Amino acid sequence: MRIGSVAQKILVLLGTGLALGLSRRPDQYFRVIKSAAKEWDAIGQRSLHDAIRNLYQSKLVDWKENKDGTISMILTESGAQRTLCYNLKTLHIKSPERWDEQWRIVISDIPEHKKKARNAFAATLKRVGFHPMQKSVFIHPYPCDDEMDFIIEAFGLRRFVRLITAQDVDIDVELRHKFNLPSAES
Repeated sequence: MRIGSVAQKILVLLGTGLALGLSRRPDQYFRVIKSAAKEWDAIGQRSLHDAIRNLYQSKLVDWKENKDGTISMILTESGAQRTLCYNLKTLHIKSPERWDEQWRIVISDIPEHKKKARNAFAATLKRVGFHPMQKSVFIHPYPCDDEMDFIIEAFGLRRFVRLITAQDVDIDVELRHKFNLPSAES
């Protein structure tokens, strides 16, 4: 089923609660809330009404009437899965002004029966900027704990993935060049 951009935004906004639940730091909470408020302001009333009706008909959202007469929209299980998909498509790792000279290494040992999740996990890591060092080892120069937690949870791979922070890597020169980082002598 195809979903328009307004409906995608609504799903993401409803999924903000999930993002807040996965955030471990207060600055992440405020970033999520700020981006949700911007998206909400950008949606027109007519488009909002039509998109909500379509989402309800597609069973991606449900609703309940509150005691005070207001109505709450609730993300269904399939709506939550769609939201994770949209969040994964827009996820990126921010580059700090100055590199802390630490490497973030992701190591996974995902079993064959989770092959689809394993392939999607690897594709997502590549899309957000990780460099594949080996088949199940990826590396990135910038802090990404929250982003990795989200990706790991989205694919249900917590038991199979480890994140390591390291100072030295034997292919340091190659990696610095790949990520456009200053050389060790600078």
